[in-house]
Amino acid sequence: MHADPGGPFLIQRLDDADAPAGPVNAAGPAQLSLLDDDAPRWVWRSPRTYRALLAAGVRVTRAHDVELVERLLVAAAGRFGAPHGLAAASARLAGLPEEPDPPPEADDEPPGLFPSAAPAGPETLAAVVAVHAAQRRTLAGNPRLALLATAESAGGVVAEEMRADGLPWDADVHDDLLTTALGPRPAGYARPRRLAELAADIDAAFGRPVNPDSPAEVLRAFGRSGFELPSTRSWVLKKVDHPAVAPLLAYKELARLHTAHGWAWLRTWVHDGRFRPEYVVGGVVSGRWATRGGGALQIPRAVRGAVRADPGNRLVVADAAQLEPRILAAMAGDDALARAGGREPDSDLYAGLAHELFGGSAPDGRAKAKLAVLSAIYGQTSGDAGVHLALLRRRFPAAVDVVEAAARAGEDGRIVRSWLGRTSPPAAPGDEVPARARARGRFTRNFVVQATAAEWALVLLAELRAALHAAGDPARLVFFQHDEVLLHGPADGAELAAAMVQDAADTATRRLFGDTPVRIPVPGRVVTSYAEK
Repeated sequence: MHADPGGPFLIQRLDDADAPAGPVNAAGPAQLSLLDDDAPRWVWRSPRTYRALLAAGVRVTRAHDVELVERLLVAAAGRFGAPHGLAAASARLAGLPEEPDPPPEADDEPPGLFPSAAPAGPETLAAVVAVHAAQRRTLAGNPRLALLATAESAGGVVAEEMRADGLPWDADVHDDLLTTALGPRPAGYARPRRLAELAADIDAAFGRPVNPDSPAEVLRAFGRSGFELPSTRSWVLKKVDHPAVAPLLAYKELARLHTAHGWAWLRTWVHDGRFRPEYVVGGVVSGRWATRGGGALQIPRAVRGAVRADPGNRLVVADAAQLEPRILAAMAGDDALARAGGREPDSDLYAGLAHELFGGSAPDGRAKAKLAVLSAIYGQTSGDAGVHLALLRRRFPAAVDVVEAAARAGEDGRIVRSWLGRTSPPAAPGDEVPARARARGRFTRNFVVQATAAEWALVLLAELRAALHAAGDPARLVFFQHDEVLLHGPADGAELAAAMVQDAADTATRRLFGDTPVRIPVPGRVVTSYAEK
């Protein structure tokens, strides 16, 4: 299907061979809703097409997003970062030079707008049909990549629905939280009262005026006091014995809140009791999502109390416990590591590992076990991390082999792939230099695990959305970040929705890894506020 701005939706049926099975027809929202009763797979150009459908009151069961899938296929073919828009894909099919992808459309443009470089109306629909058929032929011989394409498309659907529904946000509560933390809302560009007080304390500690918003001034002030610091990062400042450190750390934290989620943010992003960020599916190379503005993936604890269910409704908050280590166990088929992780909702993988590695006798065994696992995934080998990693390697060789093979591939300049086939960026010129090669090895070591975890999360979203719809929508997905989901719906359906999250997680694990002893606990908690998490 295709939608031109201000025009009708153009649709065309496809046969089982993905070829046109009838003429191009114009359809309105009511007709599209009736057609979706048979749960067809809608094929469209990009998530923006679905945005136009949602604006018309139409929700679909499933879809194939041509541009999201093309990005996966271009990278899998060894051309990471090549243009993946409809115009470029059409040109490739015709043996013509690729057109560069246009810049992302502004969020305030009317839904359904397409770049002028792309053909309009029926011609665009024909291009969507042709590119989709070519993609299906490519995916036919690669079931894992086909599953990723399906999940990525489902992610595009979920992202647009979450934007349309919005995350419930109480602006009055947010204002109260800011006033408690910062003092009354200041006029103009003045500092809030609490920040002004802390700035005065910093001046007093240094014995002269210092602008705490200027790292250069702060470094010079510490230098005059006999402390040569490499930066003003919090972990650096915490090691310094100086009376300015405490007010400076407090200032940095509150200034970050004021800048990133203060009154200006509230005025810009929250309307009619909803926060509607624009999610970017696969916006990070590992497949994790990003957002365009709004900082949706970094909601600070200080304002989470403003995320509140509507009257008579509840939120379900669910996050995957120790996701990446469990994903690694499943990838490696490391049954011993899977058993250490346990299968109960409150299972603690690191505690289980502590028992396996240290016999449960070390008082800090859990911390050591966690350090060992994170060292394996992120490549830290210095100090105690290297010692604990060596112990992990002896006890769980299959799991460690997965990440170390990925690290060697990265150091050698080779690409690596996730479980379903998402492809890492290629080596850049100069990556053969030893220091850069080691850094690339650390990246690819983490990539294979993080990207597979992102795939698992996509499948969870798809399964959960489908299950909720089949159950009559006891709740809807309203927020997602990496390994956490939020649902919102009537109070009487909240417990059912919470249970459905774990069911979807178990299904996602089976879809990716088949019969595995690994279980990824995703307990859902029914709350009225995100702060209750």
